[in-house]
Amino acid sequence: MTSTISTAGTDTPSGTLAGPEAVLRIASGYRTARVLFTAVELGVFARLADGALDPHLLVEQLEIEPIGGRDLVLALLGLGLLERDERGHVRNTAAAARFLVPGGDAHIGGFLTFLDRVLHPAWDGLTERLRGGGAGGQAVDPFGELYGETGGRDGFLAAMDVLNAPIGEQLAGLDWSGISTVVDVGGARGNVAAALVDAHPHLTATVFDLPGIEPAFTAHVEARGVADRVHFRAGDFFTDPLPQADAVVFGHVLHNWPERERVGLLRAAAAAVPAGGRVLVYDPILDATAPALNTVLASLNMLVWSAGGSEYTVAQLVRWLAGAGLSYVEHRLLGAGSTVVTARKRG
Repeated sequence: MTSTISTAGTDTPSGTLAGPEAVLRIASGYRTARVLFTAVELGVFARLADGALDPHLLVEQLEIEPIGGRDLVLALLGLGLLERDERGHVRNTAAAARFLVPGGDAHIGGFLTFLDRVLHPAWDGLTERLRGGGAGGQAVDPFGELYGETGGRDGFLAAMDVLNAPIGEQLAGLDWSGISTVVDVGGARGNVAAALVDAHPHLTATVFDLPGIEPAFTAHVEARGVADRVHFRAGDFFTDPLPQADAVVFGHVLHNWPERERVGLLRAAAAAVPAGGRVLVYDPILDATAPALNTVLASLNMLVWSAGGSEYTVAQLVRWLAGAGLSYVEHRLLGAGSTVVTARKRG
């Protein structure tokens, strides 16, 4: 469990470590994550979906060992995922009820399963990867296997929609005048594309993604009521031409691949838009002078899991854009952890 020893009030500058407690607080991150993943796997939050339970009864219903079960409940209380009522019974906190109870619109359990079973195990190879060994988490395509498993795929995609909803709203806030058609490359279930056409009735959108995504896409856009304005084109963006459109969007796509593939994708986008057409790229782009910790960790995610990907700076992207015949227009923050860069095709 995370240490409760505070370093507040010391003369230590913000962002530095004052003593062993601060180091141990970082080291305990694996344990707190493991508590969360185990609670999700055991169904703790689902058991409490209908209201508070005596903690002993909860442990009995979960059919787990009494002393360990007690400590699991206490850990979840300490993490702020459970809370006690006036009787001493435990219940989900508001955050747990919203994000961790299966079946809810904001459930992110599918993403937590991905972290537990795929991404975090890949981090065991970080030292080897930093020394130049290993091939990363995937030799060719980090999404092929994930999207090929129906149960895991659907849960992962649903969680991604919860996480990308704020991005879709902010992307819709950009200037879309002069644009009629948009292609969202790797747009999955079409959640971001749906946000764009909802906010701009003059737009129609096409999601270009792997064939295995199409059933999940169809169900989602129908549920959102945009099936007449958001369409699906199946294909592989490394071997198939991108659909023609006034604008092409790459959302959390380029960082999965090495530089050569990124440049190839930008050239494909340039071929898909007319002169003056737009290409938009968003990723957790690195600030060249003071990169945020979360962005650096995202880049290390790519090192251990992807097929040679990493995060990159705006300056690097501007160079790749220029090589593809695209001119940088602007960049701005998009949501809590991404930056969007807009470019136009020269003409």
